[in-house]
Amino acid sequence: MLCQREAPAAARPGRAPIEVADVFRAHGEAYRQSHALPGNQLKVMRAIERCRTEALGGHLDVCLGCGFERPAYNSCRNRHCPKCQSLAQAHWIEQRLARLLPILYFHVVFTLPASLRPLARANRAAIFDLLFAAASRTLLELGDDEQRLGGRLGITAVLHTWTRELCFHPHLHCIVTGGGLAPSGDSWLSSSRRYLFPVHVLGALFRGKFLDGLRRLRERGELRYTGAAAPLADDAAFNALVDGLYKTSWVVYAKRPFAGPEHVFRYLGRYTHRVGISNQRLQAFDEHGVRFATKGGKAITLAPLEFIRRFLEHVLPSGFTKIRHFGLLAAGNIHTKLEQARKLLTVPQPESARAAPGDSLSQPAPAGPPELCVATLSSDGLVLLLTGVDLRRCPLCGQALVRRALSRCAPKPRDTS
Repeated sequence: MLCQREAPAAARPGRAPIEVADVFRAHGEAYRQSHALPGNQLKVMRAIERCRTEALGGHLDVCLGCGFERPAYNSCRNRHCPKCQSLAQAHWIEQRLARLLPILYFHVVFTLPASLRPLARANRAAIFDLLFAAASRTLLELGDDEQRLGGRLGITAVLHTWTRELCFHPHLHCIVTGGGLAPSGDSWLSSSRRYLFPVHVLGALFRGKFLDGLRRLRERGELRYTGAAAPLADDAAFNALVDGLYKTSWVVYAKRPFAGPEHVFRYLGRYTHRVGISNQRLQAFDEHGVRFATKGGKAITLAPLEFIRRFLEHVLPSGFTKIRHFGLLAAGNIHTKLEQARKLLTVPQPESARAAPGDSLSQPAPAGPPELCVATLSSDGLVLLLTGVDLRRCPLCGQALVRRALSRCAPKPRDTS
């Protein structure tokens, strides 16, 4: 039976009772002994196991008034570590606040069909790059089409590879401007307030661009055929797969538009630096299994080694960029076309272009998200901003804590009883 564990008494504020690191420390060595792992997965495992332990060193906070002491260990800062994303996320969002326009934004999700997952597993970087390229070109081409919008969109795309059960499921979340800059640069062209483009048009164009790119990768000899993708090395099998995919409808999901830039700000905070599973979703863990929350109040239990396998399946190739910007938000446009769009959008709209009364989705967007000066905050400062807990002061008497360095040593495993 799984044991429901209590949070350690000395845990820092916000620390989850059970962590992915606990599973790795208890079963990671056994997993490494029984699996031949690539270097990037080994690096992630080691980083998570050592994160905020004596192995990375740290400091000791001491109160000279009442004698209180609290050790704090350094973070690994690995992008796959569930404990190391909050500060990076806050800094990233701070840098993007200035790029938000006072308009509506749409959320569009592009998903790879299940039959392509074996090929994606064997060619992660190539297939993920193709996913970004096909999705962004689909949106930009439809945006540039004068019959639909006739303007250059701005797109931020974030790659996710998991389901709530940690299964392999590559898909791309795209945050898209509700309109675009006219080719002449002298006007802003707003999209419909109800939808961006028809989903069946998005799906068909995305399918064509992805499969065309897939054929080109094969022709250039840039695909590998390992594991479950081995049969696709045969030309007949590969062509049958592609021909079948042309005949199916590809899933493109488009949500209703955000109400304004401040909603985009909150949404980006949930999606940009998310990893496969957060520590907060873990419910119980012992030598027989790991139980974690999925959807709708449900939960799933996996054997520890299977949990580790699923987690590692979502480790990205070394150096792979999982957040990318296109159109107005591309690096070459943020100081030119994006700024021109901002100037145009600061001009009051004519009465005929304003929302109809009672249209909640069409209400004028607020000027922008709340200003957060977090770009230069330390981790302690960020905790104070987000939780109100000041880690620099004694929790017992309130005096300022004195910080002393701690040397590195081998980490002690947390109690798993």
